Amino acid sequence: MPSTHRPGSTDPSSRTPSRAFANLIRLFNQTGTLLLLFPTLWSLFLASQGWPDSKLLFIFIFGSFLMRSAGVIMNDLADQSFDRQVQRTQHRPLASGQLSSLQAVVFLAVLLGLAAGLLWFLNPLTLLLSPMALLLAGMYPFCKRFIHIPQLMLGLAFGWGGVMAWAAVRNDLELSTWILFAATVCWAVVYDTIYAIQDKEDDLKIGVKSSAILFGSFTWLGVGLAGLFMLGCLSIVAKINHLGVEYSLALMAVAVLLGYQVLLLRSEISGEQAFALFKQHSWIGVLILGGILMGLP
Repeated sequence: MPSTHRPGSTDPSSRTPSRAFANLIRLFNQTGTLLLLFPTLWSLFLASQGWPDSKLLFIFIFGSFLMRSAGVIMNDLADQSFDRQVQRTQHRPLASGQLSSLQAVVFLAVLLGLAAGLLWFLNPLTLLLSPMALLLAGMYPFCKRFIHIPQLMLGLAFGWGGVMAWAAVRNDLELSTWILFAATVCWAVVYDTIYAIQDKEDDLKIGVKSSAILFGSFTWLGVGLAGLFMLGCLSIVAKINHLGVEYSLALMAVAVLLGYQVLLLRSEISGEQAFALFKQHSWIGVLILGGILMGLP
């Protein structure tokens, strides 16, 4: 699952248990939470045809934080041996030995318990959909061992929050739900392929699969096509829900930003550049959410 954790500090304070637990869930780097949250907010605001109920807004914002935090713990538990061999991840708390697997599992159980508690304030359909969120989050860390585009599984995991949000508002799953879900899957392929460029050389050495490796010199094309499908899905959502010109302008801005990234990817970029491009995707989430809010009839 994408995170924004950079190599750990040598400051002794970074070795304290509280700091290690904070680093375990990437507390100080919340880009991953935002990328999970925005598709959920798209669904919440669109299904509500405006500002959603404050209770639902709190549940899904806090729930996104909890599930992303739980997801990166599951990822680190599964990838400890890999993380020790990758320069960018070797300082993570489990890979470096700052925390034990048992400590991580206990912390994971606490986070999942809190997330489960939120579900009891939602309708039965949303509760019924919730086990799939945990299943997808748990499957993702292992996909990079077997699937050449594990980013697809990440998209399924991140998109499921939007499915649950729509169900929480409408108590139903409509065509727009699944088109937004498809858009989120495509979006994850875009930003996580860019993210994976950072670890491409190390992943090749240790046998980890990623779309950045699969696409190779055609990474720009893979990212471009995924972005095009994403924009296509979001355009269909606009037609179904009669969104106004403001939403179309927002999508145009997204298209410009994605086009800029595709152009940069036509040349070889460094890990630092890839990370910077990855972080720009938070603004894509903002643009789409703003377009929905302003474009609602």
